[in-house]
Amino acid sequence: MMKFLWISTPLWQDKGLALVRIVLGLLLIYHGQEVFQTKLMASYTTWDQFKGTYAFWMVYAGKSAELISGILLFLGLFTRLGALICIGTFAYITFFVGQGRFWYEDQHPFMFMLFGVLYFFTGPCAWSLDALIFKNSRF
Repeated sequence: MMKFLWISTPLWQDKGLALVRIVLGLLLIYHGQEVFQTKLMASYTTWDQFKGTYAFWMVYAGKSAELISGILLFLGLFTRLGALICIGTFAYITFFVGQGRFWYEDQHPFMFMLFGVLYFFTGPCAWSLDALIFKNSRF
């Protein structure tokens, strides 16, 4: 009865990965929508990691990248591009803003980066606009 727990073949792989991609996209959209909250964005520019000439631009670029990658991943549209934006944004957050403390203290940005790597290699899987738009094309 519980035999499926012990076999090594994938179980609902395409749709399971798509479900995780959609939830990841929603989480990124949730965090990225902060770009529309002026007071919150201003508070980010006061962080030590962003002090300097380009603080305003760096904070807005980062939050915009979160929003854009979230939308692309949620829709499964240009998924690998969305994954690359996610990887770059969260690698910067992990290793520069968080000073590389991904092992224990700042794991969330690192995990977002790893999910970006996952979808860069797997693509959108099921339920994606990429599948509808590019169904007959081979690169």
